[in-house]
Amino acid sequence: MTTYDTELILHAVTITGTRSTGHRPLAEYADLFTTYLRPFTDNAHLYTGGAKGIDSLTLHWLAENTAAHLTVVVPGTVEQQPTEAQQAIARVRDRITEVVELKAARLAAPAYHARNRWMVDRSELTIGFPRNGELDSGTWQTLNYTRDLGKPHLIVPV
Repeated sequence: MTTYDTELILHAVTITGTRSTGHRPLAEYADLFTTYLRPFTDNAHLYTGGAKGIDSLTLHWLAENTAAHLTVVVPGTVEQQPTEAQQAIARVRDRITEVVELKAARLAAPAYHARNRWMVDRSELTIGFPRNGELDSGTWQTLNYTRDLGKPHLIVPV
């Protein structure tokens, strides 16, 4: 495959979403991902934040159901992520193209926002899964940043 071929087939997508996912059965998330992620995964490079919730659920679903290139981006290191997120990364490590550790000095809202901007800056599209009714979250910050850059974004409330 030539560089020209790679440029033609790869597009970049950021996936963001709520950490609170226990209010729906896993099967419903799989259905949502099939409907709203699958159309964007062919010949794609997907970025996810490596946190618990939507990040871990989508990472697992993408690894099992697509051939997309997967990059996990964390604000600090993988070892600093919640156990659920560390396990999700370990479980599908053979399918992950790259793990990016931004090594923030302090894990707080600014570090997570920087991680989200890092992913969006490298993407052509952002797909967000905010918790229904929550209007002030990291997911919305990411979607608003995408909007402010004039990039397309898809919002799928969960």
